[in-house]
Amino acid sequence: MVFHSKATLEHWVAEFIDARSAGEEIRVAVQDGSGGEDTGLVLIPLESAPNEVWIEPRDEGDDLSWHVFIQPAEQTLELTSFELNALTHELQIAAELCAFLQEKSLGHSEPEPAAESESESSSAE
Repeated sequence: MVFHSKATLEHWVAEFIDARSAGEEIRVAVQDGSGGEDTGLVLIPLESAPNEVWIEPRDEGDDLSWHVFIQPAEQTLELTSFELNALTHELQIAAELCAFLQEKSLGHSEPEPAAESESESSSAE
């Protein structure tokens, strides 16, 4: 399975925030991959809704596709037009970040953990 380390995702998120001048609240959380890899989970806190929103990749055949997940709220969300506009802005940032991560992932592969430790030990000699 293709994955991206937490460090890589943090770098990409910082790059997105710098370029977009928005999304300063976005964080990358630790998420253990199926093989014990150091994968990241991109969390997007919403101020305008109680829903939890995150972005993560999904394997689709030979491709990696990034998806936005929105956890449902326990209650009906009632918003004024101003609040809805603010929520729309937050979700637009999530959509743009998802597309950004998709683009950054094309052709990118993380170094194998064993290869890193071997190169570190050979450079220490």
